[in-house]
Order: sequence, then structure tokens, then C-alpha cells
Amino acid sequence: MTEKSALLFAIIENAIDGIITIDERGLIESINPAACALFGYSIEEVIGRNVSMLMPRPDKDQHDEYIARYQRTGSPHIIGTGRDVNGQKKDGTLFPFRLGVNEVKYSGRTIYAGFIHDLSREKEAEAKILHYASQLEKLVEERTVSLQKSVTELQAAKETVSKSLEKEKELNQLKSRFVSMASHEFRTPLSSITLSASLIERYKLQSDDTNVSKHVSKIKNSVGNLTTILDDFLSLERLEAGKIETNFTKFDVVKLSEEITEEMQLMAKKDQNIIYQHTGLHSTVLLDQNLLRNCIVNLISNAIKYSGENTFIEFNTELTSTECIVTVRDNGIGIPETDHKHLFEPFFRANNTGNIPGTGLGLNIILRYVNLMGGKVNFSSLVNQKTVFTLNFPQ
Repeated sequence: MTEKSALLFAIIENAIDGIITIDERGLIESINPAACALFGYSIEEVIGRNVSMLMPRPDKDQHDEYIARYQRTGSPHIIGTGRDVNGQKKDGTLFPFRLGVNEVKYSGRTIYAGFIHDLSREKEAEAKILHYASQLEKLVEERTVSLQKSVTELQAAKETVSKSLEKEKELNQLKSRFVSMASHEFRTPLSSITLSASLIERYKLQSDDTNVSKHVSKIKNSVGNLTTILDDFLSLERLEAGKIETNFTKFDVVKLSEEITEEMQLMAKKDQNIIYQHTGLHSTVLLDQNLLRNCIVNLISNAIKYSGENTFIEFNTELTSTECIVTVRDNGIGIPETDHKHLFEPFFRANNTGNIPGTGLGLNIILRYVNLMGGKVNFSSLVNQKTVFTLNFPQ
């Protein structure tokens, strides 16, 4: 073997791609190690056999026809590069490769050299890319639909919110105007009525005119009820507008409670008695005095309103090392158990209140005031037996 032939042989033997040569009948004359590795055969197993053994059907059957046609016409079927086909390994599995075929004139005869480039990895990568692309397209499509839906919903929500805000703004303006008007327009004549009623009582004839006293009492009660209603509406408006700010100061809760007891006793019914008692070694608390006063006055007012004559209203304060406890107890009409869960809702009144006047705002206002001071409200009640409200404030 010449040096040139040896070099050519070494190149073929060490080539990365498979190389197979066949004769005019399609019989394999040579095969390099790379081709043997691709198809899983040894050299001895393929030399002298028809190359169609390396092809799957229907290529195998078609190749025999190509050979027969070549023998009849003298024209080969495949010459050139770049044709992707499938090969069949010894174990029957298939793999893709790119086939290039050259016609070679050698020693007065024609042979065909096939160059085989394995495409297995490329095809796997291509399949993965196509799979990922398909998934990505599907995901993009789903996300696009979802985004379009979200945009539509957001637009609808925006329009709804805009309408709601506009409506709420109008309602708030109307409410503020009503509250301001009510506060101004009602308080002036109510003050006049109160003054007139006081003067009637003061300058009436010294005789025991029971009718005058009766009507004076009615005027005072009506004025008191209207004033309470206005105060409730004003308090609710300020709470809704966020205008209530707590002002925590240290003060004597016993002194405050005694003042409230004295004031509320004047509003009590005939032979109703408010009994105040304090428990604890100290009496100084850190709370908002105005808010606490409002809560206590409201609770005692309710006790007076919903209790009959000749009854006792118990009003207690207790100061421990950790909390301040305020309790108001009456023995009036009580609260039906079915109404307990709605008791602190705005404008709600128990079913057994009948013609007793009220706005249904008092307890809601108390709850919100107590919450502003960081406290809690608890109550218990039995119809026609008792009602007990307890306010607990941390100290």
C-alpha cells in the first residue's frame, strides 16, 4: 500500500461520519467503523450483502426497484448530497441520517460511495424545539385570552367603581349638607323651646297647676329626644368622615362618673334611681374623656328609656392593674336573643322596643368609640329581666 493509499485509508477509518461503498448491484464492498457503529453491525456481517439490509420498509423495497431500474437503463437513482432518510439498525430500531451519494469510476467499473451523517441528536433537539414552541404558542394564546379577559373585566370594574364613587360622592355631599342643615336649623328652635319651657315652669302661678307641669314635661322630653337624634346623626357623620380623633389624657374616672350620674338622674323616670359604685384603689385612667362620657351617657340613657318607673339602674366602674371596666345594668324590657347578632348595626332596633323613641345608632356609635380607644364591648340580656353592658379598656 502506497503512502497516499494508507493516508486515504486512515481518513476513511477514522471519519466521524459513516462511509459505505456498494457495487452496481447494490452489494456492500466496504464499510468504515463509524458506519458499523451507527447500524450496530460488524464488518463481516455486512460485506457482500445488499445495502437494503440497512433500510426500513418501504425504502428497502424501493431500493431493489432502483437497482433493477439502473440495470435496465444504466442511470442511477440517487446522486448528490442532502437527502434525509431513515436507517435501520441491527436491533430493528430506526434513526435519521443525511445521505450523500457519489458515483466513482474505479478500475474500469462503477462503484457508489455513500456518506452517512447521523441526525439523531439534531432531530431530537428539533423535536424538543417544536414541542416547546407549540407549548409556548399555546401558553401565549391562553395568556393572551386571559389578558384580554382581564382587561375587559378591569375596564368594566373601572366603570362600575367610577359610577359607584361618583354616586357615593353625591350621597356624601347630600348627607353632609343634611347634617349641617339639621344641626343649624333644628338646634336654634329647640333651644328656644327649652328656654320657653323653663320659663313657663319658673313663672307659672304658685297654684298647683298640674296641667302646666305636665305639658312642660312633655316639651322637655320631646326636646331631649330631638336633641339626642341630632347628636346621633352628627356623631355618625363625623365617624363616617373620619373626623373623630382620640385625645388620650389622664383624668379621674370617679369624678366623671359622679357628674354623669347626677346629670342623668335628672332625666330619670319617676322613682328611677341610678346607683353608682367604684371598685379599686385608684381612680385615674388614660382614655379619651369625651368619648368615654358619650358612651356612658348613651348606655344610661338606654337603661332609663327601656326600664320602667320604680326601678334601679346600676352604674359601676372598676380599675384593676391592667384594665378599666365600665358596667351599666338595668332590669328593663331586655333584648330578644334573635336580635343580639344585629344589635350594633346602624339604625337597627330590637323588635320589642315598640313606640319607645330612638334612632338605632347609639350602640353602633358606642362600639366605634370604644374601638377607637382600643377597648371591647360585651353584653348579656334576658327579655323582661335584665340587660348588662360592659366596656373594657386596657390600661
